[in-house]
Order: sequence, then structure tokens, then C-alpha cells
Amino acid sequence: MCQMTYKTRRSKHHLMQTLADTPGTRMKLTIFLTALLAVFLTPSLSDDSVSLTNQGNDGGSVHQTVNIDNAKNIANINTNAGWNSWNSIWDYNTGFIALRPFAKKSCYIHRMNKNVVPNIQELARLTKEKKDHKGPAEAPPRSLQYTVTNTKADNLKQYGEPIDALCRGVPSYVAQEVQGDSFFAFGGGACVKAGLLFILDISVCGGVGF
Repeated sequence: MCQMTYKTRRSKHHLMQTLADTPGTRMKLTIFLTALLAVFLTPSLSDDSVSLTNQGNDGGSVHQTVNIDNAKNIANINTNAGWNSWNSIWDYNTGFIALRPFAKKSCYIHRMNKNVVPNIQELARLTKEKKDHKGPAEAPPRSLQYTVTNTKADNLKQYGEPIDALCRGVPSYVAQEVQGDSFFAFGGGACVKAGLLFILDISVCGGVGF
């Protein structure tokens, strides 16, 4: 009886070993272990996601989601405002911001003005304060204006992988910051409002694709 039990256990072990050695089983095991590892690693990553909603000028609501990846120094801003919806990537590693409006089949890339744009830690704090209605009394948001040039951003990889992924497949152009009277001289025509609700107003105007 003991000999039969030993043989049975050894047979089961041999069967399990054989199944583990098959390519399909090894692949499933690898996927399972990878997913399990991700579950344990996720709490160690410091990420922030904040949703903001505001009443638009046309009476409709503007819903904005700010996703911040502190490990990669990336902020992803999604704005749902009907035809005026847009997506933007703020890459603090390369120092560039990319904007892809829903209504336009193009992408606009400009340098990040770090004297005006909050750093990634400040961005997380400000968005949470606005959501929770905490902090000091509301102050007018700071503003930046850009005009789109005829310069095409052909090598998207130089702006970082996240911007490359956002703008790939559509014509991409470089936008440059303009200030004061220069904005009215070069920034005529239609504009895309692509700022953070209550925090920062960004206008990208004129040029190609408008």
C-alpha cells in the first residue's frame, strides 16, 4: 500500500513537471507571475489621479482628468468637452508639452515654461486642492500663449516616448511662446484652450491646422 502511494505521488509530480515544461503552460505561468508581481509593486509607485469638473462658457460641463506618474515625471491631462476635447502630455524629463485636440488632425509641441508651469509635485498638490476646495482663496490662473509655426516635428522621439505615442500618426508642428503685443501680432486666428482648470490657462493659436 505504501509503495503504491509513493508511486502515485511520484506520478503526479512527474505529470505536473511535464505540464510545466510545455511552452503554453510556461507562457501562462510567466504571465501569471508578472501580473502577481505588478500587484505587489503598484503600491510602491507614487502616482496621482485627480478629476476636475467645471461649467463651460456654453453651459456644458468640462471634465478634466490629471494623471501624474511621479516615477516617470510625466503628467497626462485628458479633457472631455465635446468637440473641444483634447489630450496633453507634460514631459518633465524632456521639458516639452504636447497637445492633441480632438477637432484637429494634428499635434502641437512646445517647450515647457518652467517659470510658469508648476513642477510635478506642485501640480499634484494644486489639483488635489482644487478638487477638495482647500487652500487659499481662488486667484486668477496664470496664462501662457503659443502660436503654431510651419516647422514640422518630424523626429517625435526627441521629445520623449510619451509625446511620441500621443502624436504618432498625425502631422505634428512646433509651437512657440509669444508674449504681450507679439501674441496679437502672431497669434491671430482660432485658438485651442488647453490649460488646467483653475490653475493654468494655455492658448495655442493660429498657424498650420487652424
